[in-house]
Amino acid sequence: MKEICIVTNYFPPETGAASNRISFLATLLAKKGYKVTVLCPLPNYPKGQIFKGYRRSFFRKEAQANISVHRLWLYATNSKNKWKRLFSMLSFSVSLLFYRCFKKPAEVVIIQSPPLLIAYSAIRLYASKKRKVILNVSDLWPQAGLDLGALKKGKFYNYLKTIEAYNYTKADMVMGQSQEILDHVRSIHPQKEMVLYRNFPDIKFNTDSTISINAPVKIIYAGLLGVAQGILELCKHIKLPENVELHIYGDGPEKQALLQYLDSANKNNIICHGEVSKSELHTLYENHHIALVPLVRPILGSVPSKIFEIAHFGLPILYMAGGEGEHIVKEHALGYVINTQDYKELNETLCTLKVKDLLDNRIEIKAIAKKHFVIEKQLQQLLNAIEA
Repeated sequence: MKEICIVTNYFPPETGAASNRISFLATLLAKKGYKVTVLCPLPNYPKGQIFKGYRRSFFRKEAQANISVHRLWLYATNSKNKWKRLFSMLSFSVSLLFYRCFKKPAEVVIIQSPPLLIAYSAIRLYASKKRKVILNVSDLWPQAGLDLGALKKGKFYNYLKTIEAYNYTKADMVMGQSQEILDHVRSIHPQKEMVLYRNFPDIKFNTDSTISINAPVKIIYAGLLGVAQGILELCKHIKLPENVELHIYGDGPEKQALLQYLDSANKNNIICHGEVSKSELHTLYENHHIALVPLVRPILGSVPSKIFEIAHFGLPILYMAGGEGEHIVKEHALGYVINTQDYKELNETLCTLKVKDLLDNRIEIKAIAKKHFVIEKQLQQLLNAIEA
């Protein structure tokens, strides 16, 4: 039985796309007969505090669905101060170093990037002719930081670019969640072995919706409430018709500001429900008419993975995130494409939404998802690359 180690900064019980993505990959690999170990920090995301039950620990070993999870200490923070965030990443890197000193590495090591510095540390520790190191790239840092306005060009940015190039050089193979990521890596290393591995879900239990045709149009947003998503700003500009509701599920840095705004703005048809589990979210998808997927601005290489999951439930998408995801929504006719932060166009589109039309689209969108967003086929491509 071949051993695979996954190094990641996020893993359940932490929530969010990054945690779910890696957990799902680990589960699939374990089901295929691999002995999977996950190296991750003690759970702390998104609040920046070690979860209750894990505090005062430097190391914790757990078993989750045939996966061995090894949790290492780090300095937890969600501060916007870049030096505190840097120290947090360095602390986990030091923990990885100590772990590496006492634990024999697996034959295959999959390293999640970003965070860029953690990926760099892991590659320095594990890159060797004795094993295959695979870099799993979900976002193009530092370019994504530049796109988001979190970074500016200068010495620090150039330093991160150097680290990025080093990571691509030393990795034996690159997994990319978008074609833009692979094109970017290819521009730096044309001969690098690469695999396109989108974050397709494995939906087995979707059922026909029982939502009434006489109900108001129910829009669902489920995800991080952060600066990049811009939900607070969207709520300030959105003008919902009387027969349209926006239901928000999630947590993140902007949650409290969002709650305060909704409390004072008297927008009764915008409801913020808080965070829900994955299984609860799937039930919620069945009982809404359309899903909102926004970003403040397009991010090179970033494709919101939720569009694939939403499509399996047949929900049309209000897509306001640009980039490669926009082309996917258009190509497969998954919903409405609106320019990022174009609230005028959004409000005009909202006035055209009708329950019957949205429900009629479900069957076609589900069929598209089952044909094009299939996890098994791309998983086999990954396994072939791992075994090569």
